[in-house]
Amino acid sequence: MKVKMSETKLFPQETSLLFPTLALFLLPIIFLVTKHLKISLSKSPPLPPGPFPWPILGNILQLRNKPLHLTLARFAKTYRSDLISFKLGAQLVVVGSSRAAAMEMLKTHDRNLSARFVPHVLPAKSPQLNNFSIGWTFECNDSWKNLRTISRTELFSSKAIQSQACIREQKVSEMLEIVRKMHGREVNLKNVAFATIYNIMSNILVSRDLVNLEHEILRGEIGGLLVRIMELQSIPNVSDMYPWLGSLDLQSIRKRAMEGFDFSSKQWEAIVKERKELRRNSSSQQDFLDVMIQDGCSQNQINMLFPELLIAGTDSSVATVEWTIAELVKNPKCMKMVQEELEREIYGKGAIVTESDVPKLKYLEACVKETLRLHPPGPLLIPRRAAESCTVMNYSIPKNSQVLINVWAIGRDPSYWEDPLVFKPERFLDSRLDFKGNDFEYLPFGGGRRICPGWPMASKLVPLIVASLIHSFDWFLPKGKDIKELDMSEKRDVLLRKKEPLILIPKAKLML
Repeated sequence: MKVKMSETKLFPQETSLLFPTLALFLLPIIFLVTKHLKISLSKSPPLPPGPFPWPILGNILQLRNKPLHLTLARFAKTYRSDLISFKLGAQLVVVGSSRAAAMEMLKTHDRNLSARFVPHVLPAKSPQLNNFSIGWTFECNDSWKNLRTISRTELFSSKAIQSQACIREQKVSEMLEIVRKMHGREVNLKNVAFATIYNIMSNILVSRDLVNLEHEILRGEIGGLLVRIMELQSIPNVSDMYPWLGSLDLQSIRKRAMEGFDFSSKQWEAIVKERKELRRNSSSQQDFLDVMIQDGCSQNQINMLFPELLIAGTDSSVATVEWTIAELVKNPKCMKMVQEELEREIYGKGAIVTESDVPKLKYLEACVKETLRLHPPGPLLIPRRAAESCTVMNYSIPKNSQVLINVWAIGRDPSYWEDPLVFKPERFLDSRLDFKGNDFEYLPFGGGRRICPGWPMASKLVPLIVASLIHSFDWFLPKGKDIKELDMSEKRDVLLRKKEPLILIPKAKLML
């Protein structure tokens, strides 16, 4: 009887120990079985590899200091994958860092991955304004197709490019006159390129200069304002990392950017008002603004579209001009070959390089292409978005993931390029590679549906400016500075700019 009583006392205690023991033993088994069943049922491939994301923050802390394209190139090497992924807060970002990945994303899956990830800092984030944009439309819809068609026909077709040649040559000639006045003085090449290209674009769009050439070259005020607006886009924005906080604009980044955009809108409103009054007395078409007015575009559409075209057409070309001349100064042998080619091909034509001369300048063209390989204006291209979930290279890209393509890393990949870090224009002399987005190891203007529509204009404009500056002047570093000291580092920005502006001293050549 006593034994039975003791057993009944012990039984509850043993039971209380047994269940926790069984749970500890069975939980790992249940977890493994559940995980296996989940994988087998869903058959969903994994996300691309990448650094471990911290709760809430994601990988924000690992992306500080260095330019983003450099960090992402390092991640691709660390995880030995063409595709990597990381998180900015709650936002998943997928990055392609190889020719094969670029082909998959810009060709095979281009339709699904051609949606646009629009940062909160931009006016185009507003659904009411988004369809007025050409670069930031959420989807490749009918409105986007219409704007692309008009722009391609009126601005970037072969016929349009040819008709604009006189504008480009005139503004380059004005640039040379201003630089000639600065003989022997320090000149900021970025300001020279910006003022010239900005007025070229403004004359193509609205038939007028929008900056005073000499004032802008000396002070760089408008260029500096646009750079500051662009820099706001490169600031890590809580609204992009946590979309549900977007409307709060906790860092006031959108507010600061909109102040600049509002200034721009007022400028365009005044120009459009003046043009409509002039059109009452004349129906002749003059420029792109007349085309848009004739097409029935609203003031809001012009306010959105024209700054996009003006800034996009200016900033990337300015950066390329500055990088090209910097690379030529850094590599005197290459500079000498460009100078000899100019003397040979422009001989007998005086001091002016015309646009018809540019196709004959094969080595200069190779220098520009090589610059775009090493210093693509958009190192990660404009961010795309997955419209629907898809599988790329056996990895899953969930719906609404931000999608980037690291063309900077692809352009320096030793798998495709011999001596990838060396400025070697000769590699392009007998090369089939071009700007059309079909060669996925070389994508300075992107590819697929979202390829930069302005590449035909840029491919004429940049060589013309570089050729004119080198043909008319010899360029020297400021006194006391050596070529080895020329800073070629990059600035942390959405656009690949030189960290330190290129300051040179022009000495006018004696032209016969």
